[in-house]
Amino acid sequence: MTQDVLNRAPDDRIQALDSDGEIVDPDLIPDLSDEALVSMYRDMRFARKFDERMISLQRQGRLGTYASLAGQEGSQIGSTYALADEDTVFYQYREHGALVARGLPWEYVLYWMGHEAGNAAIGDVNVFPLNISIGAHLPHAVGWSWAAKRKGDQRAGVVHFGDGATSEGDFHEAMNFAGVFETPTVFFCNNNQWAISVPRERQTASQTLAQKANAYGFDGVQVDGMDPLATYTVTEAARERAVGANGEAQQPMFIEALQYRFGAHTTADDPDVYRDDAEVEQWRERDPLDRMEAFLRNCNLLDDGKIEVMDDIIDERLGEIIDNAEGHAAEPTDLFADVYAESTQNIDEQREYFEDLRERHGDDALLESE
Repeated sequence: MTQDVLNRAPDDRIQALDSDGEIVDPDLIPDLSDEALVSMYRDMRFARKFDERMISLQRQGRLGTYASLAGQEGSQIGSTYALADEDTVFYQYREHGALVARGLPWEYVLYWMGHEAGNAAIGDVNVFPLNISIGAHLPHAVGWSWAAKRKGDQRAGVVHFGDGATSEGDFHEAMNFAGVFETPTVFFCNNNQWAISVPRERQTASQTLAQKANAYGFDGVQVDGMDPLATYTVTEAARERAVGANGEAQQPMFIEALQYRFGAHTTADDPDVYRDDAEVEQWRERDPLDRMEAFLRNCNLLDDGKIEVMDDIIDERLGEIIDNAEGHAAEPTDLFADVYAESTQNIDEQREYFEDLRERHGDDALLESE
């Protein structure tokens, strides 16, 4: 993809499809096979259904607190499809779609059930462990990218974060370091309009978030994050710039993907307290799934029958993933395994005390609520 798509002002929003799935700019439609386009939609649909199942499991007490992705499938799937397999993805905690685009190891669900093994498994698909502290993963992404550059690798580090992270010191430190050392980092801001209950306009006085890159010596662009094809095209071009694919110097890049979080911040949140239903419904009219489906139908690549088959396959796989996760036998002493790279005397003493309690009282007694 030509780098021309990146030569935009930060407030010149890039869009390939409108909310009805009609082509706005033919030059922004990525050169993908029919199979790849359908696959992208299938993964978006899988991500939405995964989201619904995870929330249902949480409400049943079978899963811990969970962060919903609904409304953000276009940016997550579109951006990840644009990467090379060897590129590494860093993300906050809402970008489950990035994992879906990389095959979604079933072990990932274990993390949301309280098992750290779920974080370890995603490393096999070049995804860093998810991060809960807002913005704390950005310096790690830049450090990884810098290491890749020093090794001479043609690999990019793509770091996802929300608009709220741009108010954190880690964001500015990472951006500054990336600009100075020209690291192959793509900063991907999922601007879903809300940092929990704080609206975008209370985060910053800047007209856009994309323009923040200018202060650190590199470019930022704004894309319609609910348009998976525009997101793909922009990320592909940003990735090429980051790794110096055209023989030019490696440069970081900032992408602000405008979108909306349909649901709550997490299953512990009540968005009705701080936002209006009318606002949510207005954004739902731009649903990335509806937009991509309409585009594929217009291209004669999708119909009701194909969607029905697609849903059957998705439902079967989701069932297998959940069955595997719930069948996982937890080892309670794993609580002590990853506190430090090497165990300390204090940790050893705590583990021994815990094992003694289990031996004297049994696990059933320790699990009783009273």
